[in-house]
Amino acid sequence: MGVLEGKVAVVTGAARGQGEAEARLFVDEGAKVMLTDVLDDQGQAVADELGDAAVYRRLDVTDETSWTEAVADVVSRWGRLDVLVNNAGIGEGGPIEYTTLESYRRVIDVNQIGVFLGMRSVIAPMRDSGGGSIVNISSVDGMLGMAYVIAYVSSKFAVRGMSKTAAIELGQYGIRVNSVHPGGVDTPMIHPEGFEGFDPGPMFAKIPLGRIGMPDDIARVVLFLASDASAYVTGTELVVDGGLIAGVHIPGAPV
Repeated sequence: MGVLEGKVAVVTGAARGQGEAEARLFVDEGAKVMLTDVLDDQGQAVADELGDAAVYRRLDVTDETSWTEAVADVVSRWGRLDVLVNNAGIGEGGPIEYTTLESYRRVIDVNQIGVFLGMRSVIAPMRDSGGGSIVNISSVDGMLGMAYVIAYVSSKFAVRGMSKTAAIELGQYGIRVNSVHPGGVDTPMIHPEGFEGFDPGPMFAKIPLGRIGMPDDIARVVLFLASDASAYVTGTELVVDGGLIAGVHIPGAPV
């Protein structure tokens, strides 16, 4: 039996990248999974490939009604809800001086408000199921600052704090809440439009593990937090970055 046998999960931003990897691994490990996204064709294709254990539903994470309807659909289909992975996220960059309020709010709406709405929406069904696990995807940029992405950094720091607050409030119901902080991961987010030939690999060659992360690297950590193997883990953050923020590497120094 898989480690998620009998569990029901919702994964946001599941049409591609980390969310897709998480959804695929969850199905492999026995879960029923609702994949959600706004990339309908891609999301539906992934769900179709995964078979009867998966279904795709369009979900705008910034919209309260969309969340209410999606959660009701999950419970109607499978009778319970055990795991939520708040994976959906966007990034927009530029110097603070030239960052528009519209751009800033757009990132906050998806990355922060979306997580808030998602957590709030699943409390009742998880409580009814006797507990559950909420895994919020933050970033190493939720652990330290980074220039030119003020909205993204702000949102990811917020996700870290929100996860701790939710863990304190929801522990009484057996609901665990943790955040995951990936470093650079080879997903569409680091292949911006107009830079199709860009190779991100050299950017990560100097980190301790010497390579960029892959979606499966993150998915395996999310699986641990979603499963009963982490039954006594809540209110914490797990950094998955190949050692990127472990410390300063001095060029030419022996390693």
